[in-house]
Amino acid sequence: MSPLAPRPATPLSTQDLTRIDDVRIKAVRPLITPALLEEWLPAPASAQTLVESSRVALSRVLHGQDDRLIVVVGPCSIHDHDQAMEYAQLLKKQADALASELLIVMRVYFEKPRTTVGWKGYINDPFMDDSFQVNVGMEKARDFLLQVNELGLPAGTEALDPYGPQYYGDLIAWTAIGARTTESQTHREMSSGLSTPVGFKNATSGDLTVATNAILSASRPHSFLGLNNEGRVAIVRTTGNRHGHIVLRGGESGPNYDTVSIAMAEAAIAKAKLPANIVVDCSHANSSKKPELQPLVMADVVNQIRAGNKSILGVMLESNIEAGNQSILADLKQLKYGCSVTDGCIGWETTEKTIRDAAVLLRDVLPERLG
Repeated sequence: MSPLAPRPATPLSTQDLTRIDDVRIKAVRPLITPALLEEWLPAPASAQTLVESSRVALSRVLHGQDDRLIVVVGPCSIHDHDQAMEYAQLLKKQADALASELLIVMRVYFEKPRTTVGWKGYINDPFMDDSFQVNVGMEKARDFLLQVNELGLPAGTEALDPYGPQYYGDLIAWTAIGARTTESQTHREMSSGLSTPVGFKNATSGDLTVATNAILSASRPHSFLGLNNEGRVAIVRTTGNRHGHIVLRGGESGPNYDTVSIAMAEAAIAKAKLPANIVVDCSHANSSKKPELQPLVMADVVNQIRAGNKSILGVMLESNIEAGNQSILADLKQLKYGCSVTDGCIGWETTEKTIRDAAVLLRDVLPERLG
């Protein structure tokens, strides 16, 4: 209340507002502050160095100073620490072996957008039992990222909850904004202040305009309500993020990774006066939601690069230890090890072959992209 406003006859603190206030709220529980979580699980100097160098490397690719192909690859969602760490160790070996051709970032998704209802992810419900122990989920998520960074593997994630980056954003190298939230003003404002490069996906309809508008919006300074490190709502002012780029994931109109779709995307990007930086998501509508088609999508993209395309700078793959997906069971011990509980993935053997084949095919042509 403004100090100049007239005071109510009855102090608000003593009025009964239960009839009109929070009438659909069942409970409100305290949330750990970002500052306290960071004190419990601080980022060591090695992690800070890796995150910083990885962000720089990604930015260099986006600005035409590094000829490697960005590959964001990993589980559709993280649901088990040990299984995800086993995957990370497998991926790290390939990241090192293929570092001359591929800049590999592990896909580490903790939050899942839902069309109606369903499991919301590792942070919201870490025990997958509808207990929604978010404080535990935040701690588990940050601990996992610390261990991935300790391996020397950069991590990428989707920023869904606008408060999430305050808790673990210092350990993220690349961020995606999903098809359902690219049009959101809240997510565009948040992206303008993120420390990472940000990929904006086209709309679920396939429309590219929302993504180009998002890139433009996020590149500008913004002021908005956010969360500070002490967990208080605060006024946040940003400088703008010039590392935004488009992610093609297909849509209701069909896939959009083919040569014609890429040319149309390049035209839309040029019309918006943006750099022609494109990442192709090989899953979702681009694979007709059939995970086994992802290697074919990636092969097509690689062939376009071999044919001289210079706008495709990265790809995304949904991958896990085992192929396919499974429903969450009441008895979690009965879940298949290393298999997604959300969208279907390709298995590790297929993943390894897909990225190694891409590296071999790109080995002789990548240097020409900077020419």
